Amino acid sequence: MKAVQHESAKVSPHQRYAKCIEVSRRIRWDIDRDVLRGRQFDPAHKFMPDGLSEVNRLPFLDTRERRLMSQIQGRTYANMFGMIERFVGAKMLEVGRDHALGDQTALEAIVRFTDEELKHQELFRRVEALAALALPPGYRFVSQADEVAAFVLGKSTWSILALTCCVEIVTQVHYRQSMESDATLSPLFKDIFLFHWKEESQHAIIDELEWLREDARIDDAARDVAIGDLIDLVAAIDGMMQAQAAADAHYFVTLLDRALSDDEEAHVHAALVDAYRWQYIISGVDEPRFGEILGSVITEAQGERLGAALAPIRRRALASELDALA
Repeated sequence: MKAVQHESAKVSPHQRYAKCIEVSRRIRWDIDRDVLRGRQFDPAHKFMPDGLSEVNRLPFLDTRERRLMSQIQGRTYANMFGMIERFVGAKMLEVGRDHALGDQTALEAIVRFTDEELKHQELFRRVEALAALALPPGYRFVSQADEVAAFVLGKSTWSILALTCCVEIVTQVHYRQSMESDATLSPLFKDIFLFHWKEESQHAIIDELEWLREDARIDDAARDVAIGDLIDLVAAIDGMMQAQAAADAHYFVTLLDRALSDDEEAHVHAALVDAYRWQYIISGVDEPRFGEILGSVITEAQGERLGAALAPIRRRALASELDALA
């Protein structure tokens, strides 16, 4: 797999850092002036598109209930990225020090990256406050950002950069493939992730550059350890998503004006688990751009090890989908 040469190798790292700076300057946005613009969420609008929420697997829900499901998932989606950006910003501050007395273009790109991640954290805190005004009380985001960040930052730099690159590629794919074309979504929610996507598209490039730089620095034994760390991180995300799915399913059911059967409640919970696995794990690792980068830095045996770790998640998601179609 390492024999694969990534397309970006045709452009020097210095040129790619410089391009990220140029784009960052050009697309710079402000939370109040450009994104929120004094608006609030309208409870009559969906937040998450059906392709991400997998609400179509729940045919027993009516239109209002499907909209509520999209809003709960959208609230969690924003909180999830706010949490992720806590450790991303901290890690980028760390790796940026390597450039402090070297490539000043790379240093500026990473400083801008970190500044933008801090802005994104503020944005998502504001989004949660707006969601709390639009939706009934009782919602709970299970994970604590600082605790999650401490756990993640205890892993190897290679594994953290791999995870970060995957997540930030995902934000682009989700917006371009699902959110952008859905005219039924909340205009405010779409704008939030449009502006987020604009800056994340540069962050994913820097993630890749730093990941490849770290990969060139370590030996095979360290890379094997890093693969194990990446597997641990994916397992941790899966655990967090299962806990959040349980909390969101409970919140959803308590807001309905009718009682679901035990079987229907079980299907709601299962659909949320699989939707979150798709959103935060499977859609990332299956994205061709991420697969190409990963394939350029690992061996076939390491790829099989990662594939084996992901197989149970894939099997459970596939089994639930087949069950829903039965």
